[in-house]
Amino acid sequence: APPLCARLCQLLGDFPQCLPRGRKLSLAFCQQLVRSIAHFQSQGSREAELRLYVSQVTQVSGLLQSVWKAEPDTLLPSLQELFAVISAADTSFEPSVALASLVQHIPLQMITVLIRSLTTDPNVKDASMTQALCRMIDWLSWPLAQHVETWVIALLKGLAAVQKFTILIDVTLLKIELVFNRLWFPLVRPGALAVLSHMLLSFQHSPEAFHLIVPHVVSLVHSFKRDGLPSSTAFLMQLTELIHCMMYHYSGFPELYEPILEAVKDMPKPTEEKIKMILSQSAWTSQSSSLPSCLSRLSGKSETGKTGLINLGNTCYMNSVIQALFMATDFRRHVLSLNLNGCNSLMRKLQHLFAFLAHTQREAYAPRIFFEASRPPWFTPRSQQDCSEYLRFLLDRLHEEERTLKALSSAKTPESLMKEESQAQETVHKAQVFAQAPCMGSEERTLIEKMFGGKLKTTICCLNCKSMSRKEEAFTDLSLAFCPPTSLENVGPKYVERSEVKDDYVVQTNTSATSLAGETPLNNLEVNGGCDTIMNEGTTKDFSTEPNSEGTTNSELNKVQDNRDMSQRLVGKNTLSVTDLLNYFLAPEILSGDNKYYCEKCASLQNAEKAMQIVEEPEYLILTLLRFSYDPKCHIRRKILDNVSLPLVLELPVKRSTSPLAVVSGGCSVVVHSGVSSESGHYYSYARNVTGPCTVVENELDTEMPREWFLFNDSRVTFTSFQSVQKITSRFPKDTAYVLFYKKQNSTCGFNTNSTNGLWVNGDPPLQKDLMDAITKDNKLYLQVRRK
Repeated sequence: APPLCARLCQLLGDFPQCLPRGRKLSLAFCQQLVRSIAHFQSQGSREAELRLYVSQVTQVSGLLQSVWKAEPDTLLPSLQELFAVISAADTSFEPSVALASLVQHIPLQMITVLIRSLTTDPNVKDASMTQALCRMIDWLSWPLAQHVETWVIALLKGLAAVQKFTILIDVTLLKIELVFNRLWFPLVRPGALAVLSHMLLSFQHSPEAFHLIVPHVVSLVHSFKRDGLPSSTAFLMQLTELIHCMMYHYSGFPELYEPILEAVKDMPKPTEEKIKMILSQSAWTSQSSSLPSCLSRLSGKSETGKTGLINLGNTCYMNSVIQALFMATDFRRHVLSLNLNGCNSLMRKLQHLFAFLAHTQREAYAPRIFFEASRPPWFTPRSQQDCSEYLRFLLDRLHEEERTLKALSSAKTPESLMKEESQAQETVHKAQVFAQAPCMGSEERTLIEKMFGGKLKTTICCLNCKSMSRKEEAFTDLSLAFCPPTSLENVGPKYVERSEVKDDYVVQTNTSATSLAGETPLNNLEVNGGCDTIMNEGTTKDFSTEPNSEGTTNSELNKVQDNRDMSQRLVGKNTLSVTDLLNYFLAPEILSGDNKYYCEKCASLQNAEKAMQIVEEPEYLILTLLRFSYDPKCHIRRKILDNVSLPLVLELPVKRSTSPLAVVSGGCSVVVHSGVSSESGHYYSYARNVTGPCTVVENELDTEMPREWFLFNDSRVTFTSFQSVQKITSRFPKDTAYVLFYKKQNSTCGFNTNSTNGLWVNGDPPLQKDLMDAITKDNKLYLQVRRK
């Protein structure tokens, strides 16, 4: 027991001639002392008893140090004994944290050799190393222990050097909450903060470790503030810097970070350059792609009842879009109601995915089959992509596929079938939906057309002879450019000077000042030859090419930059709204200079005015905010970070042939991009639970139904509110609304919800038997694994 051992050690310290002599006896004595300390336990819990216990342990470890000094050959075998004790798998015996008192007596110059020896020893199994590392981290609880954090961090680095990432992941997830908890105690705070910083900053492949401690941050920050001691203030500044680094690296979790931001708002915030420097110096290795993905914890659905989507490696662009489509209630119900037995189409795979999202018991579902089937061929696997481009490609594929299947099912000659199928295959690679699709009657329209299809009418008026040219085009989404600041006060004609217009066909040429400053071609509505990608981040690889500087003068580029700078200065002064961007999109534009219109009547190039009108509204209006502009110097697409206010109710100006009408649409989903460029960052989506005909009143923010809005962030699904959606960019400047879904009000899209039978779950149609069987089988398997 500690009292007896301490008395013996004191006696032997007073009479060193009584210590065992010779290497063999000295070694046996040292090893037994290590084993004795491993069995120490405090006899009480009061402060006086604990102080006595610590002093007794200190006496024993002090004697061990004196033996090591007298007989240096006993040190290494003693440390081997120590490792054997803490790496033992015997669950009936837990070694005492009093072993931490030995660490301060181990010469620091031995760290490199010892750690390399440990991490490269083939006889040390991963399970033993994991156990030993966990127990060393427990030593952080020992008061007065010195250098424990140095050894723990050295071992963590040593394991990273030999790529033992599984051990690092397991230990970090097991122990990070304990390490964070040590920060409450001033005696062990410095060591705990050092280890916590290393754990978090090196664990950069997943937010899982950071999110384990997030719920505990606010209370600790408040405790530090109440404390008021200089040491507490210094630690709080270090902790705040660490937390800012983590929130920057794992952006896209506003509901988690909002309370933390509020708690540390009066503390200094590190610059973005400093954060990037800290993160770049700290990762385990630069080969993060070789890390095994963390196993999703086997927990059931969240309290929301919704299912998340597992990130398969930078697939958040797909996950956010799929969740937005799933929450488009009428579209989901139509997809689930389709009879697609025996069909291996993409729509069948989407139906399968929607069915699992609706009925699985899992917390999150892995959409591997759908990802492989729906990924555009030019999208590099495991790299970040544009969610808007993916959405257009997906809707186009589904539309063309249905057209082909309808053609196959109708009585046509084999030659015409082959021709139509060939045409369908060709258009699969186009993101401009319905550009060449013939007009169909209501019954012949595809599901995508019924749900997302609208029509735009373009009118071009020659300013010389006043002749008019008109053309109607279908669209599935509208791409809204950011208007120059001057356009906010008075939306007047826009000037296009660097494209050529002949009759009804618009040809965009190279980079133009107007397109950079905000002019948008009908990029989703027709396939434009040599289409410019400066503001059109959604163009596909078939048609988009990197903008070049040919024919573009420096003065034009300077004018473009000035416009962008003006737009950036606008932030915080005059917030744009979606309505502003929509009005700018529909505002008339003057075609002049190099962009003159070729008038058939005048048989020459003439100044003209082009105007667009929405003549048919979709059931679901998809709006893409064109946030990415091409930087010719750096050859990357930079992001416009302007805040845009999102109305819950949007009035869409529709010019019917009879009389103009303002169609009211209610907010349904918002896909948010978190990051500063299109090649990086993270996507997540907000969605509103709309079960019946969509009706929204202007003052609904005051009477918002509880638990009506959801936040989908890959595997994670939480409740949120529309207020959170609206203030996301003001709280998190990198997180900006990118793709918006609005549902037409007072419309059921053909579903009579009053006549639904008892088989429908939450208004969704019953599933086909084979699909229901597959879900039931998977749920049984999941529950069995969870029980194990």
